[in-house]
Amino acid sequence: MSEDRRPRAVVTGIGLISSLGRGATRTFEALCAGHSGLRRPGEQHPVAGSVDVAGIAPGLEAAALLPPSEGRFVDRYALLALAAADDALADAGLVVGRDADPWRTGVVVSSGGGGLETYEEQARGRHARGRTAVSPYLLPGMLPNMAAARIAIKHGIRGHSAAIATACAAGAQSVAEALRLIRGGEADVVVCGGSDAPLHPTIAEAFGNARALAHGFADPREASRPFDTRRNGFVLAEGAGVLVVERAEHAAARGAAAYAELLGWGATTDAYRPTTPRPDGEGAMECMRRALADAGLSPADVGYVNAHGTGTKLGDVAEAKAIREVFGPHSPAVGATKSMTGHLLGGAGAVEAAITALALATEALPATRNLDTVDPACELDHIRGKARLTRVSAAVSNSFAFGGHNLALVLGPVEGRAKALGEAGRDR
Repeated sequence: MSEDRRPRAVVTGIGLISSLGRGATRTFEALCAGHSGLRRPGEQHPVAGSVDVAGIAPGLEAAALLPPSEGRFVDRYALLALAAADDALADAGLVVGRDADPWRTGVVVSSGGGGLETYEEQARGRHARGRTAVSPYLLPGMLPNMAAARIAIKHGIRGHSAAIATACAAGAQSVAEALRLIRGGEADVVVCGGSDAPLHPTIAEAFGNARALAHGFADPREASRPFDTRRNGFVLAEGAGVLVVERAEHAAARGAAAYAELLGWGATTDAYRPTTPRPDGEGAMECMRRALADAGLSPADVGYVNAHGTGTKLGDVAEAKAIREVFGPHSPAVGATKSMTGHLLGGAGAVEAAITALALATEALPATRNLDTVDPACELDHIRGKARLTRVSAAVSNSFAFGGHNLALVLGPVEGRAKALGEAGRDR
């Protein structure tokens, strides 16, 4: 194989906000300790009565993230993205214009649905009071590119800016796009990730009526149980994950430490049904194989898979089958962190890519919570009970979506930040 001369890309900053709280280290320590962020919505929450359990992120105020003139009609999905982007850039120690050329800095932050809560509120007002009730701020409040746009405006990012619409694969595909931009010489730095805020009645009830949501568990922390025999759906959750992905030479020149290196990515389409995966897992298999080929690795090089693992009957079986086919009888360690965060839809893939980077940096692989009895159709080397402490040479993060979108990312360890993170989870 010829030497890979493409520019290398590393993750130098991470921002996370989810039901486990705000902050990369806090989130990862909670995951390694097996803590769940899932709970029943309080009586005053918009989805009270619509769902049994949800992943509710901390509250955010527009005034804390934007100047007063910019804070009107900003949907929660965009506020979550802004908070995560602010944290990621601070974590990277990077100020655009000081540490990076604004024209060579990009932003790709996506959402599964955009500002659906804003749209729903405005539509309700129009039905009740007529056309004058519709705000002129509706469009900048609801459009799915507005998280990326507001991040660019706030941080002075002048290069490539985009939002990708691939449902629950959107966050992961945004990270892949960052790698493409850096490899193509179009950017030195890309702020990338995903965000969603689906905890409002119409979306929650749509998923519920589709029988996609977990239900019937006395303890809400037990509701999300990927690969377990008692699983009966996913837990709807909100949050955002944003990564600062940087050309390795650029990061080294400014003395920035990295969590992990982005080694490759792969994408396929099931071309099967709008809302269910191919039962044979073929699309997911080919996706992972393409990602490994792009990274120049063999299946034997991979020691950890952060599974898409939503807890649905069909999805978990298809993914497990795909992992077995790709990696053979010697499965890498498999963990499904949605068991603790819930499913963040368009934000999930970015959050899980960040968790994978943290796992590589700390040499701690979070376990799958609630995996009491593995479904025989989902047999793998599951991480159960407690975090597994081990160094791996490469990891895969999977994201699959309505529409048949499949996206796999491959990450590898780098020297740098591991010890500074306090070896999260090692004393647990």
